[in-house]
Amino acid sequence: MSGLLTPQRTEGDWVLEMPAEMARALGVAEGSLAVLHVEAGKIEVEVLMPSPEMERAASRLHEKYKDAFAELKRLGD
Repeated sequence: MSGLLTPQRTEGDWVLEMPAEMARALGVAEGSLAVLHVEAGKIEVEVLMPSPEMERAASRLHEKYKDAFAELKRLGD
């Protein structure tokens, strides 16, 4: 394997950005996210594909809270 993926922890799940090769193998859009759900000794995966609506929503939120995000980054997240 050429590199390791580092999932980010959320509330009860882990999220990782799927490499382009993995997205192609699954037939999903590049930039998709894999959400790993752990329950009863099993891992289930949910694929979240990017959409123009989500991109616009994320851009609006980023613009609205960019000062707060910058302060969080300055403080070390």
